[in-house]
Amino acid sequence: MEITITPLPADKIKDKIKDQAQLGFGKYFTDRMLLVEWKAGQGWVDARVKPHEPFQLDPACAVLHYAQEIFEGLKAYKWDDGRVALFRPEMNARRFNQSAERICMPAVPEELFLKGIEQLVALEKDWIPTAPETSLYIRPAMIAVDPVLGVKPSDHYYFFVILSPVGAYYAAGFNPVNILVEDRYVRAVPGGTGEAKTGGNYASSLMAAQEAKKKGFDQVLWLDGRERRYIEEVGAMNMFFAYGNKIVTAPLTGTILSGVTRDSVLTLAPTLGYEVEERLIDIAELMADIRAGKVTEAFGSGTAAVITPVGKLCYKDECLQLTGGRVGDITQKLYDTLTGIQTGKIKDEFGWVRFVA
Repeated sequence: MEITITPLPADKIKDKIKDQAQLGFGKYFTDRMLLVEWKAGQGWVDARVKPHEPFQLDPACAVLHYAQEIFEGLKAYKWDDGRVALFRPEMNARRFNQSAERICMPAVPEELFLKGIEQLVALEKDWIPTAPETSLYIRPAMIAVDPVLGVKPSDHYYFFVILSPVGAYYAAGFNPVNILVEDRYVRAVPGGTGEAKTGGNYASSLMAAQEAKKKGFDQVLWLDGRERRYIEEVGAMNMFFAYGNKIVTAPLTGTILSGVTRDSVLTLAPTLGYEVEERLIDIAELMADIRAGKVTEAFGSGTAAVITPVGKLCYKDECLQLTGGRVGDITQKLYDTLTGIQTGKIKDEFGWVRFVA
């Protein structure tokens, strides 16, 4: 499919952020966006790169009433030699369509997904920040826009991509975060939408996250929805626990997101001399293992934060500190290696980097 490039009017050109240390996360957006429509009986039509601007939606459109919506997140990096690199975008394309299938939305052809992002990023490459811990965050999304009240899949969708120059996901940067284990609210259950990247999953997490923040925590760690016993994931990250040189994470059982960074950690860690294991992690056993010194580090992984060290884990009335509040050696090694591959400082031995033409 050909993608039309709409000229950018002078009044739509924004000033770039001069002080990259002040970027934060997801607060600023580039000049352009990608938009493609799907219509019943026609399929995907009218692909165009256009100025970043608001949609005009009918108040009856399906996304506003029935939450038929999915999204993804990936990043672009500008290397020292001027090339622009994407990190494993093919995985994002596949996961996007897995989410689409679960929410009864049309699949976006992988070629269109990748070509659209590449063309958009190429046009907006001057927005890519280059300071440490910065990147261009890429947000593909799809929403149902059919203006019909009735619980059924829509006949009209928007697939769109917007871009945001970002700094570190957490205000403290690459420093240990404090996590509260949530044992009252439930985010996902077997047979639900936990493995889909859909907005409803995140809406259901807000109450617990707000309450945790009031208590001084950075994130909530969810337990399984059936027994509230087994570790699942943090709102924006998959979780890992180091038992010496063995790194353990929860398996993909349909209730947590299949993270691109999670997969990268599981692939990369053995090449660095670490053993990896996917298994159910009982929260009571985990706390006992932390107390006994068996768990030596904990960290989260995700596109937004890459690798995030955990300094303190709290469950019920007990708070336990890990690695003395510092960044653990395994966490540091994985962070340095992953970000090194993403930014061109370390050779990509896995074929993970895709360059924008």
